[in-house]
Formats: sequence, structure tokens, C-alpha cells
Amino acid sequence: MANSKYEYVKSFEPEDEVMLPNLILVRIDGRDFSRFSQVHEFAKPNDEAALNLMNSCSSAVLEEFPDIIFAYGYSDEYSFVFKKTSRFYQRRASKILSLVASFFASVYVTKWKEFFPQRELEYAPFFTSKVVSCASPEVLQAYLAWRQQDCHANNQYETCLWMLVKSGKTISEAQEVLKDTQKQQKNELLFQKFGINYKTLPELFRQGSCLFKTKVEETVKHDENGNPVKRLRRKAVFVHSENIAARSFWNEHPSLYNDLGLFTKDIGKSEPDFVRSFQFENKLLPLTWVVVRIDGCHFHRFSDVHEFEKPNDEQALKLMNSCAVAVLEEFEDIHFAYGVSDEYSFVLKRESELYQRQSGKIISAVASLFTSTYVIKWGDFFPLEELKYPPSFDGRAVCYPTYKILLDYLAWRQVDCHINNQYNTCFWMLVKSGKTKTQSQDYLKGTQTREKNELLSRQFGIEYNTLPLIFRMGSSVYRSKGAVAVENGVVAGKKLKREGEVVVDHCNIIERGFWEEQPHILSYS
Repeated sequence: MANSKYEYVKSFEPEDEVMLPNLILVRIDGRDFSRFSQVHEFAKPNDEAALNLMNSCSSAVLEEFPDIIFAYGYSDEYSFVFKKTSRFYQRRASKILSLVASFFASVYVTKWKEFFPQRELEYAPFFTSKVVSCASPEVLQAYLAWRQQDCHANNQYETCLWMLVKSGKTISEAQEVLKDTQKQQKNELLFQKFGINYKTLPELFRQGSCLFKTKVEETVKHDENGNPVKRLRRKAVFVHSENIAARSFWNEHPSLYNDLGLFTKDIGKSEPDFVRSFQFENKLLPLTWVVVRIDGCHFHRFSDVHEFEKPNDEQALKLMNSCAVAVLEEFEDIHFAYGVSDEYSFVLKRESELYQRQSGKIISAVASLFTSTYVIKWGDFFPLEELKYPPSFDGRAVCYPTYKILLDYLAWRQVDCHINNQYNTCFWMLVKSGKTKTQSQDYLKGTQTREKNELLSRQFGIEYNTLPLIFRMGSSVYRSKGAVAVENGVVAGKKLKREGEVVVDHCNIIERGFWEEQPHILSYS
């Protein structure tokens, strides 16, 4: 690929590697799941189907990522622990946390009907995530003790609260009754007033869910006499334990202490501040332009499996654009987005304090919302094509200190769009004409823009500059200022949009003319 004068912007990308021998732990949390649970009428204080859905997503994560050995979750949160020798994504925190959140959200939407067959998914759920860099097994032990203690405390409180509400009290009255009560007092309240022995409630509610990989004997085939042939295979199994941080639990499972380390002693109550000190958090520089870029994970395979048209599948691009629109509609601080192929870049306003500029939360929220929207909207763009497996996206956040550098970044992405699209158009036309992929690559090796244009014109009768703008220019997403005519993701035919509405256009953003004509985009309020 040819270099461009804009490639210097790559030098602004931060290094966020979690150094060995630290254990990598990724925690995801549902974004505004209090509202999500109300809208979808989850049972209170616990909805077993919702918890089983979360567990099913966790199981899918462990199947997808071999380096994840252990997971623990309750309510709308889950924590995933990578083996101590992991080199996954070369240990880059932003890529790891975004990919886990993205894939989890994707599976959540995909499996929704399996757990709620009679209930529609009203809107796209999404998750924020963070990385905890565990310097030793003791830090991991303290973290797990903290999360399970939180599970118990929150569940006991919520059980009391909702039993009081169901008995006729308002939520405010119930909160007042429970104010400053201790564990024993809550247990007595439940037993004396409602006849509930807290310790007999389902383990799923009281203890949370633990999932880890262990060796399990499985039948892989049958011999000629019909006898089963068994092999030991690593498989994720669910357990419920009163104390997942106890030596007695941890050290009896070889897969845990071999891949993650031994717990040498039992610990009492964990101090959250101690664990939080190991949180791997990168706060983005204030008053800089933040760009969150997401990229499809293994989308070459995804496009092959789903038989996307080559070199460009217009419906696939429109689906990406629809997801970008959803992201801008959700986050007012995102003022502009640019996308091509399986990537999208989102620009936050300079003054943004979204998630207090915590890089991990911003990246994971954007990536997971984009992904869950992609799954939800798949049928709108591919009504006859089943989604074969959950897609996922990884992300990163980069700070650009000046307006000029920001525009150079966006220009770089559009230059890349042109270079890649021109090459792919030539490549796939050659393949469709009978050449092998290797022959087509050799044919195009060392060719320049003019030569590729001549190839398309002379050999295939294609004038490159007349190809649809969505292919050549990529897609720009922003809020309109006044009623403007834009293509809105449609190659032919324009629509009039209302002021402040999110629009999709295919235009030249390399030339400064676009930005001079649309000064409101990056100063929108």
C-alpha cells in the first residue's frame, strides 16, 4: 500500500501494553442496566432468565478466547481472567477490553430470544469495560473476594428492598427501613416478616456464577464395534461456590493454579481501594480531540462466510452506517464519524467529559453499542441471510492535540479508502475474469493510481471515477445544521433531513472546503 503524507498521525497512538508477568483481568458492566431491566420487565430482585443469559454469554466468551481461563459474574457484570502467559492481542489493554465487551454484547443480542422467547429486545444493550492488571495471585484473590462480597451484599439488600416493596411500601420507604441495617438485621427482617431463610435462596442469586476451563472426558467418536472413544478436552464448566477466593476452592482445580497461580492463604474481607489501585486506566488528555476507532475482528472470514459481494457489498456498508448513526444518537459528545469497509472512526468534541475521559469505558461503550446494533439491524439489511455467528469489533482511542492534526487523521482514513477500494476493484475484476488470486496480486504489484484506472477502463469498461461515492469516498456521519440534502446512505436519490438530525453523506473530507462549509460539525452544541 502506498504511503500518504498523512500517515504521521499514527505516531499519536498510545502504548497500553499490560506488561508481563501481570495477570490480565477484564471486567464488563452493563451500561444503565437499571433502565434496561425496567424496560424489559425483569423480575425483581433477580431474574433467573436474565442471569442465565449473562452466563451463556460468558460461556461463549470462554469458547471464543482460549486464553481466558476463569470468569465470575453476577447481576449485569462479569470478570474474565487471562492465563498468566497470555500474549493475546500482544497484551494491548484497549484492544482486549473492547473486544471482550463487543463480543459479549454481540452474543447477548444473538441469544436474547433463546432466554426471552416471548419478549422483544426494545433497544441495543451495551457494556463498559476496564482492565485490572493483577501483579500477583494475591491481587487476583483480593479482587475475586471483593466482587463476591459485593454480590452477597447487593443481593441481600435487593432481596429485602423488593420484598418490602411487594408488601406495599414505596421504594423510598423501603430504602428508609433498610438504612444503616447490618447483615444479621437483614436476615432477621427476611425471616421474621416474610418467612424467607436467606441461606436457602438459590446459589445463583447469593453467590454469583463461576466459570472456568478444566479437563473433561468427552466422547469424540465410536470405534467399529460401536464403543465410545473418549478424550480429555478443555471445557468450560459452571460452579457455584460460597467463597471463590478460598484456597480450598482455588487450589483443588489444577487448571486454575497452573494457569493463574496458587492462593497461599485465605483472606478476610477485601479492601476495594487496594484492588482499584491495580486498575489499568488511561485517562485521555483534556482539551484534545479524541478519536475512537473500531475495526471488525476477522472480517475477511466474516464477509466470506456471509458471502458479501466483492469488492464492495453495498448492504454491508449501509449496515455499518446505520450502526454509526445509532452511536451518534446515543452519545451527544460524538460529533462526527467516518467509516469505510469494516472500520469506523468517531470524533468526540474537545471539551468532552464522557465517562470522565476514561479511555477504557469510552472505547468499550462505543464498540459494544456498535456491535449489538449490528446484530439487531442485520435482518433489516440482509432479510434473507441468516447471521451465522456473532461479529465483534476491537477499538482504540487516540488524542489529537490540534484541529489540523485531527483533519489530517480523517484525511488519512479517506486516502486509505481510495487506495484500498481502487486496488480491490481491480483485484476482484481480475479474479472474476479468470485469474487466480495470486495471479491478480502479481499483476497489480507495483502499479500506480493511473495504471489501475487504465486497467479498469481498457479491460473492463469501468470508469473508476463514476463508481458509487459510498465505495470511493467512504461515509461521513454528522448532525445536520439546517435542512440539508444528503444521500443518507443511498447511492442514488437524496433525502431532506431535519436540523440536528444525524445524517450520512459521501463526500470529500480531505479538502478543507467541506469543513469550511460545515463549521458546525466539530463545534456542534
